[in-house]
Amino acid sequence: MKPDYLIVGSGLSALTFGALMANSGKTVQILEAHEHPGGYGHTFTMAKKYTFNAQFHYVWDCGEGQVVNKVLKKLGLDQEITFERYDPEGFDHMRMPGYALDIPSEPEELIQRLSALFPDHDDRLRKFINDVKKTSIGLKIIAPPIKPVEILKHPNEVLCTAQYLNSTLQDVFDKFQLPQAAQTLLALQWPDFLLPPNQLSFYAWVALFRGYQAGAFYPTQHFESVINALVKVIESHGGEVLLKHEVTNFKIANRTVTGVEATNLSTHQTHEFTGDTVICNIDPQRAAKMIGVENFSKTVRRKLDYEYSASNYMAYCVVKDIDLRDYGFGKWNLFHSGHQNLNEAFAQMYDRHDFSNPSFAITTPTLLTAASRDCPEDCQIVEFLTVANYGYFNKLRENDRKAYNQKKAEILDSILDVVEKHYVPNFRKYMVFQITGSPTTNEHFCWSPRGNSYGSSLTPRNMGLGRLNHETSLEQFYFCNASSGYPGFAPTVWTGALLYQRLSSDLILDDHEMATT
Repeated sequence: MKPDYLIVGSGLSALTFGALMANSGKTVQILEAHEHPGGYGHTFTMAKKYTFNAQFHYVWDCGEGQVVNKVLKKLGLDQEITFERYDPEGFDHMRMPGYALDIPSEPEELIQRLSALFPDHDDRLRKFINDVKKTSIGLKIIAPPIKPVEILKHPNEVLCTAQYLNSTLQDVFDKFQLPQAAQTLLALQWPDFLLPPNQLSFYAWVALFRGYQAGAFYPTQHFESVINALVKVIESHGGEVLLKHEVTNFKIANRTVTGVEATNLSTHQTHEFTGDTVICNIDPQRAAKMIGVENFSKTVRRKLDYEYSASNYMAYCVVKDIDLRDYGFGKWNLFHSGHQNLNEAFAQMYDRHDFSNPSFAITTPTLLTAASRDCPEDCQIVEFLTVANYGYFNKLRENDRKAYNQKKAEILDSILDVVEKHYVPNFRKYMVFQITGSPTTNEHFCWSPRGNSYGSSLTPRNMGLGRLNHETSLEQFYFCNASSGYPGFAPTVWTGALLYQRLSSDLILDDHEMATT
């Protein structure tokens, strides 16, 4: 029987949309090329005992009454899926030679800590943080659906926000003439965007920075529980999530998308799947090429002309007979840079492929929750993340597999040298498992074009008024993914919930939540 909604791809926004529709009584069928659902949120197991999440490390907007919580309540999952909050006194620990800053939840406390480090610039720092707060409020007001009465209530916030429409984070740093070291400490969570300050949209930075200040979280039962719970909602209401089904073509007639052709990767047989409405969770550019870009309106074609985000390098490691809490790790992430200039650090790694002085993130998922699902009790997981250039790694992999593997090992060695020098002496001695991933790993396992980590790049150009949304200009066909919404755990949940609201008229989120990222 033809489902009400045929969904192509099982990323988090698609699973959110599908679960909400299934819960409302609609029939849902999802096609996923991978052997696991969840996109970048999927979980995989190595050596039969170590469990890792593909990309998610920490999330926001999960507190009581916030977006994720409201969606889970709608699905009856809020008691089953719970979250552990990072330390509000310092959820991100920023470290570079000569400086250390723990980012607190309270803006005033952040100002005090920055002023203590840079007493000659306390006034500039306060003005910068205040503009960050005003811009965060303004972003909620000026994003659709716009309510004129809200603009009238908050003219200062709206004006503050409007002036930064085309600004990078570096532009705003320069406006307030912040000292270089302060800039780096404030922007050191750059791996959350894989962009340096001179390329990153100020809007994107504000949304994430303020989002985490309002609460940084990790799922109590790890991300696997979230993905599995959403799949269960769909299946328990008669829906299907068909894995190892690669969509190879879209069926279109009279400007209406009627279905897809998909190959079962286990049997290699191709079948046609139809639905009353088709939801596209795969990359919009990729889908548009399959459909034929000429079938879309000029407006949508312009919005489809986005740049992909950079890709990343990941190292998933396991240590034994050591407690990382004894070395300054806990309910927080640690971000390190050997450079005081993140623009230069990024260029060195991304453009010149030189990781001799790396800037990277460290996350320790086993220290965030008492649940020990991911490894044996005498072990702890630690993960490292930094940027990597897809073109460079793809060429290495295709032309010289040995050099490709050597480069991955070289990057890990550079990171571990820093770890042993600054954080955990003899760290290598405690390592019992390691596996590394490059941009081509992302492309192969997550079907991510050019290994991109966040869909469209979070530059001012891609974050402006012309950003792609769910509208495609074709009948019964909608986009629903990071590039047609926003990347990250909470933003993709929001993207799926927003499309559900638009198509069902069942309101879950209020206007301000619909306007945030």
